Amino acid sequence: MTDAQLKELKERLETELKDVEERLEHREEFSNNNELSQYDNHPGDNATDLFDKERGLAITEFKQEQADDVKAALKAIEDGTYGSCVVCGREIPYERLDAIPTALTCIDHADQHPDMDTRPGEEGIMEPTTDQPVEKEDERLRDFNNSFEDVEDFGSSDTPQDQPNEDQENFYDDNDTGRDR
Repeated sequence: MTDAQLKELKERLETELKDVEERLEHREEFSNNNELSQYDNHPGDNATDLFDKERGLAITEFKQEQADDVKAALKAIEDGTYGSCVVCGREIPYERLDAIPTALTCIDHADQHPDMDTRPGEEGIMEPTTDQPVEKEDERLRDFNNSFEDVEDFGSSDTPQDQPNEDQENFYDDNDTGRDR
């Protein structure tokens, strides 16, 4: 890598750091803490508020990670180690640094295996809605009978939904007073 290329990459990193730090200072916060109770709020509104807060935290965390990566690359430039892989010491090709100026490893030592095994925490406490959860079923058979019975308690297209716990078998015959159907 030439001195001119190093100078150009350093300027790009400094500009990126300034931009990221400005975005870190400029965050939007939505506050709903002006109410004494959340009791009268619709659950969907509460869920939206929670989602907005979590999204804001995730974006802030991402911006902070970006800033840390840029600072690490600028420190490597100051130390004279920029452009060399921190794992094996081989030279990182300029094309890689041009594409990703924060890269501190060669392509062989870059993280190329994202974590695809970690699942959301709530999956550990959720329970299946059938007696035969999908993990234990023969993949040719799917029994959703239990789930349907739970929903059918509230009525189906075969029953009048507004008449719970009535004998539905002769409902229309008993109430038919000669009206057209």
